[in-house]
Amino acid sequence: MSTSSPEAVKKLLENMQTDLRSLSMECKKKFPPVKEAAESGIVKIKTIAARNTDILAALKENSSEVVQPFLMGCGTKEPKITQLCLAAIQRLMSHEVVSEAAAGNIINMLWQLMENGLEELKLLQTVLVLLTTNTVVHDEVLSKAIVLCFRLHFTKDNITNNTAAATVRQVVTVVFERMVAEDERFKGIVEQPPPVQGNSNRRSVSTLRPSAKDAYMLFQDLCQLVNADAPYWLVGMTEMTRTFGLELLESVLNDFPEVFLQHQEFSFLLKERVCPLVIKLFSPNIKFRQGSSSAASPAPVEKPYFPICMRLLRVVSVLIKHFYSLLVTECEIFLSLLVKFLDGEKPQWLRAVAVESVHRLCVQPHLLRSFCQSYDMKQHSTKVFRDIVNALGSFIQSLFIVPNAGNPAGAVQGGPGAGGVSGSLTTQAAFEYRGTWIPLMTVSVQGSAKATYLEMLDKVEPPSIPEGYAMSVAFSALLDLVRGITSMIERELAKEEEEAAEWRDAHPDQEWQPKPGAHLVWEEMVSACWCGLLAALSLLLDASTDETATENILKAELTMASLCGRLGLVTPRDAFITAICKASLPPHYALTVLSSNLTAKNIQCMRTLLNLAHCHGAVLGTSWQLVLATLQHLVWILGLKPGVGGALKPGRAVEGPSTVLTTAVMTDLPVISNILSRLFESSQYLDDVSLHHLINALCSLSLEAMEMAYGNNKEPSLFAVAKLLETGLVNMDRIEILWRPLTGHLLEVCQHPNSRMREWGAEALTALIKAGLAYKHDPPLAHNQRLQLLLLNPLKELSNVLHADIRQKQLESVLQILQSQGDSLGPGWPLVLGVIGAIRNDQGESLIRTAFQCLQLVVTDFLPTMPCTCLHIVVDVAGSFGLQNQELNISLTSIGLLWNISDYFFQRGEAITQELEREEAALQKQAQEKGETLNRPFHPAPPFDCLWLCLYAKLGELCVDPRPAVRKSAGQTMFSTIAAHGTLLQQPTWHIVVWKVLFHLLDCVRRSSTTADKEKIESGGGNILIHHSRDTAEKQWAETWVLTLAGVARIFNTRRYLLQQLGDFFKAWEVLLDHIQSAALSKNNEVSLAALKSFQEILQIVTPVKDSDKPGDALAAMGVPPVLIDPLTASGPGRPLMRSDSLVERLTRYNGAELQAPPPGEESALEDSALWWSAWNTWYRTGTDSTRPPSGGTEKLSFIPSQPFLTALIQIFPALYQHIKAGFSMEDLKKLGVILHGAVSVPISSDASPFILPSYTEAVLTSLQEAVLTALDVLQKAICVGPENLQVMYPAIFEQLLLFVEFSCKPPQYGKMETKHVANAKYNQAEWVALNYVPFAERSLEVVVDLYHKTACHKAVISEKVLQNIIKTLRMPLGLKYACPSESTWKLAVSSLLKVLSIGLPVARQHASSGKFDTMWPELANAFEDFLFTKSTPPDNLSIQEFQKNEAIDVEVVQLISTEILPFANFIPKDFVGQIMAMLNKGSIHSQSPSFTEAEIDMRMREEFSKVCFETLLQFSFSNKVSTPQEGYISRMALSVLLKRSQDVLRRYVEDERLSGRCPLPRQQVTEIIFVLKAISTLMDSLKKTQPENVDGNTWAQVIALYPTLVECITCSSSEVSSALKEALGPFKDFMQPPVSRVQNGES
Repeated sequence: MSTSSPEAVKKLLENMQTDLRSLSMECKKKFPPVKEAAESGIVKIKTIAARNTDILAALKENSSEVVQPFLMGCGTKEPKITQLCLAAIQRLMSHEVVSEAAAGNIINMLWQLMENGLEELKLLQTVLVLLTTNTVVHDEVLSKAIVLCFRLHFTKDNITNNTAAATVRQVVTVVFERMVAEDERFKGIVEQPPPVQGNSNRRSVSTLRPSAKDAYMLFQDLCQLVNADAPYWLVGMTEMTRTFGLELLESVLNDFPEVFLQHQEFSFLLKERVCPLVIKLFSPNIKFRQGSSSAASPAPVEKPYFPICMRLLRVVSVLIKHFYSLLVTECEIFLSLLVKFLDGEKPQWLRAVAVESVHRLCVQPHLLRSFCQSYDMKQHSTKVFRDIVNALGSFIQSLFIVPNAGNPAGAVQGGPGAGGVSGSLTTQAAFEYRGTWIPLMTVSVQGSAKATYLEMLDKVEPPSIPEGYAMSVAFSALLDLVRGITSMIERELAKEEEEAAEWRDAHPDQEWQPKPGAHLVWEEMVSACWCGLLAALSLLLDASTDETATENILKAELTMASLCGRLGLVTPRDAFITAICKASLPPHYALTVLSSNLTAKNIQCMRTLLNLAHCHGAVLGTSWQLVLATLQHLVWILGLKPGVGGALKPGRAVEGPSTVLTTAVMTDLPVISNILSRLFESSQYLDDVSLHHLINALCSLSLEAMEMAYGNNKEPSLFAVAKLLETGLVNMDRIEILWRPLTGHLLEVCQHPNSRMREWGAEALTALIKAGLAYKHDPPLAHNQRLQLLLLNPLKELSNVLHADIRQKQLESVLQILQSQGDSLGPGWPLVLGVIGAIRNDQGESLIRTAFQCLQLVVTDFLPTMPCTCLHIVVDVAGSFGLQNQELNISLTSIGLLWNISDYFFQRGEAITQELEREEAALQKQAQEKGETLNRPFHPAPPFDCLWLCLYAKLGELCVDPRPAVRKSAGQTMFSTIAAHGTLLQQPTWHIVVWKVLFHLLDCVRRSSTTADKEKIESGGGNILIHHSRDTAEKQWAETWVLTLAGVARIFNTRRYLLQQLGDFFKAWEVLLDHIQSAALSKNNEVSLAALKSFQEILQIVTPVKDSDKPGDALAAMGVPPVLIDPLTASGPGRPLMRSDSLVERLTRYNGAELQAPPPGEESALEDSALWWSAWNTWYRTGTDSTRPPSGGTEKLSFIPSQPFLTALIQIFPALYQHIKAGFSMEDLKKLGVILHGAVSVPISSDASPFILPSYTEAVLTSLQEAVLTALDVLQKAICVGPENLQVMYPAIFEQLLLFVEFSCKPPQYGKMETKHVANAKYNQAEWVALNYVPFAERSLEVVVDLYHKTACHKAVISEKVLQNIIKTLRMPLGLKYACPSESTWKLAVSSLLKVLSIGLPVARQHASSGKFDTMWPELANAFEDFLFTKSTPPDNLSIQEFQKNEAIDVEVVQLISTEILPFANFIPKDFVGQIMAMLNKGSIHSQSPSFTEAEIDMRMREEFSKVCFETLLQFSFSNKVSTPQEGYISRMALSVLLKRSQDVLRRYVEDERLSGRCPLPRQQVTEIIFVLKAISTLMDSLKKTQPENVDGNTWAQVIALYPTLVECITCSSSEVSSALKEALGPFKDFMQPPVSRVQNGES
């Protein structure tokens, strides 16, 4: 119920009347005036109530009168009355019906009571009610009321004192509240306060409103009082205490700061009065040094007084808190004082209250910021903020040093382990450092500075400070300071970032500029405080034994580090981080090599460090290095090892320093390794710059680890590498920004000599590359070629590392990449292929094997998916595997791959062509734009053809590999490929194939073969045995040469028409022939023979296919599918292609897509003949060189061609001749003859002889001899059917054949070489064996006879004296007869002679007159002579039958003479006939040469022969047909000679027989006499048969003259002679009767 409601007013009136009545009753007896006043008062009240509507206002107006009775009552000094009156007065006051005058009266009355010491508590109560219920009391009245309360404060009564003190406080508050209310009322009205004139008059308060004035006067007097000066306004004060004054000052300053801040007058008071006062009062504390008040000091220094000092500090705290902005300079002084009070020399209590005060400042970050701005950032000013922090730090340090600050650890005062603690197990939180132990107490809630000693207002004596209190407060202060500053700055930073974000949204194109000042303050604050903080925190961290305390310290260091990082203050940031890092590792970690104990505190610090890195990674920048180095050490100590993806897991036995891990640590291990992993996972949230810092730090850490790992084989630290991997893996989405530094460093690691180190480098690098390729990038890799190449590039770089294990890893990952991403490599293929192909021979088999697996995978699975432009790289790579020399099987398999690749080209030809041509067009365009020419291998050829050319070129390289197996395989593959797929090439490309591929290859092979080593190779590596035909490099190269030449020849054969389209076919043909020639002349049987086979091959195809009706078949015959012939190059039907000037150009034409035989015009014939003559020249040169006998002496021969070679050579001639016969001249025939002769003369090496030579007795020709004869046969047949002019060649052929015939008796010589007879040659020695030429010579002879048979009448044969030559040649075997190497020879010679003569003699007679045969006759005579009377003796073992056969041959010859020669004596030169007669004569008596030897004794007589000779002689002697006397004379002469010789023999015999007595004569002589006797009997028979008129008279005389001599022989003792004698004597019986008539000789 309010005091102004009607009910309240009514109640008031009633109460007042009651009070007055009571007063009147009390005073009735003693104080009548009072009674009367009371009664008149009742009337007055009633009157007022009756007359006024606003009763309260009326009451107030008349309040002086209304109050009067009560005042009088108080004057009675009667307790009861006084109390009643005071109560009534209070009631009036509470209803606010007291006017100013009335109030004054009341105060005066109260003053009197006070002076009388009455009702003191009631007085105080009344004053309080009066002042609090209304504002009527002002100025002096007010001051009187206040003084009254002060006076009551200093009574003897404790209760009164305390009540008065409370009242004073309340009254002071009321005064200021009134002022505040007054200000509130006048708030809207702006007043122009007159300027304050300096401080001339302290009391110049005229400008203040009433309540303000009161407050001013009051505050001013309080200052006066505290300063022990007389008050100006509070008149009547008798005593005052400083402590109370300071409390009042503090409460006013604390409760009404705005009064001082808004009113200049009050500000003035603060500056002028309060601050000097405080400074003055502080002086004892400043000067005092503990323990210095010795008797020696000149003047006693006033001791600090706790109550004053404590209150002063409170005042200072308030001043600083509220009026800092007004009192900048003063506060600087206060703060400096405060810092001084923390000094170790000050008393304990003073330091304690000072540290509490400092704590109060520390919880006000904004205030601290102001300090910083006002002092630290100003020039020439005390660095107050820095000093405060440093002082705190020094204070904490001093506590550990000052001897009485803490207790030695373990002192009985309940320190750790003290027995005094009653069984409690909780260890007290404490700090312990170097033996000093300081307990830690809970002093205040975080963030508030609740002081203990600053609140001890009732204490007069300094309290004793418990141990650890100061430390605890200082510790809290430090933590609050850090917390306050960091959270304040971080809030502001966050706000700034928000503004920046808003600005960017609003102005995306403009850069946001932060307000310049803010950062400076923050940076200055941090710069000012970090050193002190760090020193203190580090010390505390070191000393802390309590987990919570440690946690708090770490948190403080962490937040500071983070803040410094955000502000970019590198040095402090690194310093805080270093502190945490140091604490994470065991003490002296760097020094202890042997063992180190990882404590729980280390782990706690480590977790903080991880937390720092995890949550504040973005601001770590370069200090990542510190953090990571520490983590690395930790990982080392904990023995964590990197696992998949770089995560660290507890390893096996720890290999680091032998760490003693406590169980607590062991349980934390998984957690720590987990946090470690999460730390690097969280790098994905770092911005790019921070991420770079992290990567750089890891790299330099890794570099250090690499340095450490040089030159020792201790386990290296893999932490950095593992974490680089982990960081890379989690940042795949922005891998581009860190790829280069990351992989660049890992590549260096890969080259490290420590195998474990580089193994991990490679692991990390390859894992990153694989992950990078597998990651779903945006845009995907397929559309981001640059990124893909970036990712693959390090893989390529690994190829430069020489360590095999790294290359192995590289290749394994390539294999994995192929298996997983092979289909999507696209533009990355060149790089991948480059890696696969980067093999070197020094790398060892396993590497090459792995690389090759990759290649196989590529060829089998990925050719279709890669860009066609990469195909040539695949070819290159496959080639390089062929060329590596570590693993033969791989080389061979890679050649197989090349075949597969070629197959792929063939199947996908069209698609590849299109893609390549598109690419080519693009490149062409680029090149043109740049003004360059397009540069690629084999350029003018179309791109698809270039692909083939690359393949061929690569195979070509492999064809000259040092290893025979590779060469062989490559050669086969190359020629098969060209054969199978060559049709795909365009015609001009063939030009390149021929010249750049095939001929180039032939050149290389020829060069290598001719320079190859002839040393014997013992074995083919391992235990492989090498066949003797391949046991030198030369022999192995020979095989290659053979293969290559054969391949090229085959291509020339099968692709003939195609090649002839090329302009320079003739030139190519010549080059090929040149190669064939040099191969044929190489000193290697295998090569030379093969060369001839190739020669044969290319010759067989020269004739074009004639059957032009069936082009398909014609093509099929050449192995060309007709469809594939390129119709684009066809000119229209029937229109010849443009002819060039060279006649050797082939004139062909295409008819649609059909390939036709060239027209049979002269050009084609001419070109063919040019080719053929070129071939003939090659053949001739080859033949000449290979059959030319060596010129040197008999020293070791370099080389003798083999029989198969010579055979093949000669066998080529017939085919060749068919095409050149038109122009084959005598000159050519001579050349041929030389070669044939040479070939046949070549001997055989003895080790080959068993395979080639028939046994000596067999009459078989070797194939070479067959070939030679065939060649001549072909020639003579050609001459036979050829035109007339060819026939002049017959004699030459005869000449050649006759040369061969001579071989039967006189084998040819090969140079000056000695050959052995085959029977004497030793098989296994390198000797040369002459062939058995007899069969050959005999066959040649047969051919001669045959040929002569055909050609005897030809002009050339006659004019060239062929017959004479034949006879001349036959003379030799005929003459040698039994001395011939083979018996058959002379027999054949005879029979041949007979055949030839039977043909030739008639011709000779026919042409007798021409004289062409004149020289033949003597030759013939000699031949007969040599044969019939041979100088050779028959062999001993000749049987009678054989002898008789041989004799029969002689007889045949004589018969020939008798039938073919003698009858035609008139056509025959006389000398010849004479010679024949002499011969017959000689034959008719088998005369022996006079020199007998034992060997000839056994000579058999040729009785039959003699007989025939006789008969012939006789026949022609007595012939009646003698044409000329001359001839008859010759016959007679012959007969007489015969008879005369017979006479001589007989006589000699008789003589010898007689002389010899009983001794038998030599067999020879007996034989002779028997023969003579037989001859005589033969003669007798002949004479009997002859016409008597034909016999000359002298002859008869001579015959009869023999008789006596015969008779004398009868005495001989030999039975054989006797029987012969009997036969000889028998015919003489015909002479026993004389003739009928005498006829003269020759006349009838």
